[in-house]
Amino acid sequence: MIVKKYDEVKKEEIKKEDVKGTFIRWLIGPDSPAPHFHMRHFEIEPGGHSPFHSHDFEHEVYVLDGKGRLNTEGDPIPLEKDSFALVMPGEKHQFENIGNQTFKFLCFIPKEEQCYK
Repeated sequence: MIVKKYDEVKKEEIKKEDVKGTFIRWLIGPDSPAPHFHMRHFEIEPGGHSPFHSHDFEHEVYVLDGKGRLNTEGDPIPLEKDSFALVMPGEKHQFENIGNQTFKFLCFIPKEEQCYK
């Protein structure tokens, strides 16, 4: 069993092309004994965004705070506190902060995938 507070986990800036003001904490990650899923905590600063990308696995997102947008190949989808989303394998997507405070969300991925690690 693992029990911690999120701020006990190292916050790392994602330094990749087409990423701005985005930070990650691997709450339950590669160093954990979790058998199936990893849980990540993202923080995106005002004006920041993740890359516009796709991958071959699903992920689930739950918004904790702030205002954001899920950019897709279709119309952008607004996200705010208590919103959640399922991004299916192969769907192009980007998370963008469109508010004045930090946009925070949890993201769950299959254990086999290590994006941003």
